[in-house]
Amino acid sequence: MLKEFKAFVMRGNVVDLAVGVIIGGAFGKVISSLVSDVFMPVISVLTGGVSFSDLKIVLVEASGEASEVAVQYGLFIENIIDFLIIALSIFMLIKLLSTMKKKEAEKPAPAPVADPVVELLTEIRDHLKKD
Repeated sequence: MLKEFKAFVMRGNVVDLAVGVIIGGAFGKVISSLVSDVFMPVISVLTGGVSFSDLKIVLVEASGEASEVAVQYGLFIENIIDFLIIALSIFMLIKLLSTMKKKEAEKPAPAPVADPVVELLTEIRDHLKKD
């Protein structure tokens, strides 16, 4: 069972998937920071100083020890913007990689190196066919 597990884990697809998940998580954090720390303040200035994280509909006011119950639609809007930027970034990256693969595929394959023994045997065969 240990050998099967090792073979499963060491397959290329599993390792590639693990690397993709780790890089994707880090990429998501970077994009989230970009949205919340760079884009949202600019959008806030453009919308007259509205902070999206403060936009909410209060359903039940806070009283005593109980905190308020609110629908925080501003955070939802931030998350939608976050998602759209991540999706656009991944699309652009895949498009770039696809273009690079096409250019690599268009390169002509190197000419096969002729084997002198095969050439000699081909010449002998052709000569024998003539006779």
